[in-house]
Amino acid sequence: MSVGMGRPPTNARQAGTKFLWIGVWLAFMSAPVKDLVDAEHTSWATALGALGLVVFVGVYLVLVFRHTSKALDPFRVRAALAFLGALAVLLSLTLGAPWLVLFVYVSVSVGATLPLRAARWLIPAVTAVLVAIGTTQEHSREIITALAFPALLGGFAMSGIRQMIRTTIQLREARATVAQLAANEERLRLARDLHDLLGHSLSLITLKSELAGRMLPGHPEQAAAQVADIEQVSRQALVDVRSAVTGYRRPTLPGELAGSRTALAAAGIAAAIPADPPEDLPEKSEEVLAWALREAVTNVVRHSGAHSCEVTLAPRQTLGGRVLELTVSDDGRGASGTAPGNGLTGIAERLATVDGTLATRATNPRSGKGFTITLSVPVESDLGFPE
Repeated sequence: MSVGMGRPPTNARQAGTKFLWIGVWLAFMSAPVKDLVDAEHTSWATALGALGLVVFVGVYLVLVFRHTSKALDPFRVRAALAFLGALAVLLSLTLGAPWLVLFVYVSVSVGATLPLRAARWLIPAVTAVLVAIGTTQEHSREIITALAFPALLGGFAMSGIRQMIRTTIQLREARATVAQLAANEERLRLARDLHDLLGHSLSLITLKSELAGRMLPGHPEQAAAQVADIEQVSRQALVDVRSAVTGYRRPTLPGELAGSRTALAAAGIAAAIPADPPEDLPEKSEEVLAWALREAVTNVVRHSGAHSCEVTLAPRQTLGGRVLELTVSDDGRGASGTAPGNGLTGIAERLATVDGTLATRATNPRSGKGFTITLSVPVESDLGFPE
């Protein structure tokens, strides 16, 4: 799985992928490398130039690789940028025009690490130094034309990417905060409901228990009546609690659609999910579809390796009557075997309770890639889908 935007790599494969995306731009370093190989520099100049190039590339990679996912200490960032700029000036002045390309990387580093208010003047300043040194070289016009615009555009483009990554991180943190607040609100609601359900019953049980205790020595018959009342009240309290817990545990289709959207986004899978379910759906059918949607999306996230997933809800007329179809389709690696897993078995068992049906197929029959699951539940009348 690829690294999500704004997230640090969690394993060696993701780190390698990110390093590859950053390092591919080092192809433009071919000019200084070619200069070291072909130019008639002294052996000392060639050795020091090679050392300077390796150090420059190392600092550049560490700076950009680390800072795009986790901000570094501002002092270290400024020190590293100053070092890259000084090294670019030194190598360009001593070894010639091919080394001016280093200023493009300095500009990109500025855009990747500094906030826009600092980068918007420092990027042009780096480009101006490039132009100033380039005018002292042969073929200055060609040099300036070839490097000045990439330095400006590359720096500001990287600044825009940095801002987008920061915004993505902030949105992810905000979403986590909202989820935490929602969970806290749900806990408060559960506490209020349990208090309302059990407060009166437990108080009554306590009072009747005390009364039965006082009556027991002299009036055992009345004490027995109080005990019978305690049993009745406790049984009713148990029924109320079970009913409340069932309501909390029963999934709803709107909630599962929203949860699926969040789960797929967190896994880096592009999702196409309807905003609202149909209205007037029978409670049992809605519960079955909600459980099925949760299981299907969980399988996509955990096992499919998909890049995109589409969920559709649509009424359809069949020979047996009107049905509501839920389809979950992905572009992943497809089914790994012929035997259905526990998840599909559970979905089929739930569907059987409402006379529903289950069908699976490859999303792309030719290649066998992808997996599509279609569930149908019967409905008695037209459903009110939003227009």
